[in-house]
Amino acid sequence: MKKRLTLLSITLASLLHAEQINSIEYINLTKISSQIANETLNLKVGDDLDIIKVNNAIKEFYKFGYFDDISVNSNNGILQFTFQEKPSIANLEITGYKTREEDIQSLKVLMGLRKGSMYSPQKAKEAKEVLLTELEKEGYINSIVEIEVEQINESSVSLIFNVNKGDEIIIKKVNYIGAQNLENDDFENVTANKEKEFASWFFGRNDGELKLDHLPYESARISELYFQNGYLDVKVKDPFLKVDFASNQAKLDFFIEEGKQYTTNSIKIYIDESILKSETLYPELSLKKDRVFNISKLRKDVDYIKTQISDLGYAFAQIKYDINKNEKDSTADIVFNVIPGQKVYINDVKISGNARTLDRVIRRNVYLAPGDLFSLTDFKDSVSKLKRTGYFDDVQIQQKRITEDKMDLVVEVVEARTGNIILGGGYGSYDKMMVNASINDNNIFGSGLSVGLSTELSSKESMFQFNLRNPAIADSKYNGDIEIHNTDTEITRDNYELNKKSTGFSIGAGKEFFRNFYAGARYRLDFIKEEYDYDDDFIKKSSKKYYEDTDYVTSSITPYINFNNTDDFYLPRSGFKAGTSLEFAGLGGDSKYIKSSTYFKYFYSLQNALDLDWILRYKADLRMLIDNGQINQGDSLYLGGPKTLRGFKSYAFGPNNDDGEYEDPYKRMFSNSVELSFPLVPTAKMRWGVFYDYGMIGEDNFNDINRSATGALFEWVSPVGPLQLIFAKPIDDKSGDDTSSFEFSLGSSF
Repeated sequence: MKKRLTLLSITLASLLHAEQINSIEYINLTKISSQIANETLNLKVGDDLDIIKVNNAIKEFYKFGYFDDISVNSNNGILQFTFQEKPSIANLEITGYKTREEDIQSLKVLMGLRKGSMYSPQKAKEAKEVLLTELEKEGYINSIVEIEVEQINESSVSLIFNVNKGDEIIIKKVNYIGAQNLENDDFENVTANKEKEFASWFFGRNDGELKLDHLPYESARISELYFQNGYLDVKVKDPFLKVDFASNQAKLDFFIEEGKQYTTNSIKIYIDESILKSETLYPELSLKKDRVFNISKLRKDVDYIKTQISDLGYAFAQIKYDINKNEKDSTADIVFNVIPGQKVYINDVKISGNARTLDRVIRRNVYLAPGDLFSLTDFKDSVSKLKRTGYFDDVQIQQKRITEDKMDLVVEVVEARTGNIILGGGYGSYDKMMVNASINDNNIFGSGLSVGLSTELSSKESMFQFNLRNPAIADSKYNGDIEIHNTDTEITRDNYELNKKSTGFSIGAGKEFFRNFYAGARYRLDFIKEEYDYDDDFIKKSSKKYYEDTDYVTSSITPYINFNNTDDFYLPRSGFKAGTSLEFAGLGGDSKYIKSSTYFKYFYSLQNALDLDWILRYKADLRMLIDNGQINQGDSLYLGGPKTLRGFKSYAFGPNNDDGEYEDPYKRMFSNSVELSFPLVPTAKMRWGVFYDYGMIGEDNFNDINRSATGALFEWVSPVGPLQLIFAKPIDDKSGDDTSSFEFSLGSSF
């Protein structure tokens, strides 16, 4: 380029001296517009040709990165720029590495290449280095990446990265030299590079694969583990890795000097007592006198003190601490210094990223408004509440300091797809042709209203359902919903046919009485008609009581209370949900009973403890039915299915009218589940997990029937809602049980 510019300067100096520009032409220029080119040139028709400006323009054109060559010619006042543009990438492939399309696309993003982008040898070289780095991260040593560049035409190339994965190194032995007070299992809970275990292919066993990208951080992780156990003088050297390339096996050594274990002695908080009394803080601290010091508890205490002072408006308070070690008696004195600064008020709340959701819908879920005194609890709860709406894929609230005592809150949202249309169908030997369709939107027109309409039609069943919910009527703390349904079902069994019709509606109203706590009531009215047509021979032979035609009305009111402080709608990682309700049936109808329902769900992320995106979940469901005059078959409790006991079909346990013989309703039921969820494809919101379910049910006792099951599941927050594929194995099933090894659930999550 330097030679070209020098020759150009000499040519222009001799040929273009004091020449006036009559026209300017750009030849073979497609990557930038003529307007941008003119601005870059900084010359126009009528100007005298300026050699320096032309030279500078060529330099600026090269900076765009679009051109391999630029030449300039002037003839009779016509200034011509001829461009040789770099080719575009018309085809991009990666062979020999990764098979899943999602993984390949993620690699291309990391490499900084895509179809249509500019090709240059330097870009290809940088992309190759990215690939080699990724291979090393996965433990492949001495990998080779070859690049094939095929010229398709003058303006495009085909780019193929051929990957020859090197040898995968397996760690056969890990030595923690100098470790006397902690066990190997303790280290394996925090390190990424682990020793290969027997039956490494089995779930939960260490495969021993070397992870080079984690190696520089292992010493810090081990040090952190010792700090959590009170070893404040610990020293951990950089790990030493010895690889035997003949066998592709490695030995990993950590050299540790543990030092003494310290216990917490005195804890002192220095704070302006006129702002906050220190005596109110001490009882809630995690660190306790005469107990082993733990750095994690110290950080938790810093966050606690920060929250308490920030909730009083001191948004930019600083919490500094000192750990004063007494090596003689192995104790540590902890000193917290609180620097509050000034009280901060909210100047404005700004909304961004919402192309669809109305500003007022977002603002009503933010607990801070202009003029309010800042509160850190309100700030954190606002983020969680916005995520719980289900309207957004991501929510961030930025604090923008305006003055010493004022700040703006900038709410940045990434909107999620909240509406979908589903149309399906099929053919079965029993139902014949089946058609189902539904349309719903959890945030219709960005208003926050939830609307749904669904139908299912076959030769045996017709079902229609409509529902509408407003979570904040007139942007208030009141909510309301209505549901209308009509179902007509024909059931054929060996001994009889049943035609069941159900028409009704429910309407509910509630209020958020205080943060995350809701209470309200729901009224339900159902008209149910059951007509049985028995086989004559069955009637003659049967000596037992059998179901008869019934025509009854269920009219009930259900007061309820709910609490929900989870941090997300579809995929909570922290918090819990709890609620209880009591349905009173008998308000003018035929059914007369009291039904109690109580549930509890808990979510805990293992991110902080293990630095892994694992989620521990637990849920329990308790129901009781009390006869208050009349309980019909449809009022009974049932156990089984994805919502209560996986591994068994829905309604597997409860009154069974398959043979027409009458069974008393079941009035006691309890189920609970524990799950551990792992990431699968985070960018696509795909996860997998393992679970254990236990449930019991009975007519008058909880444990007349008890069953359990275990299994694995795949879950995906898909564009049409949360989808679960469940693979279950009953543990203690008995002959005659309706078991199910595979089920799927659409529209509901844990």
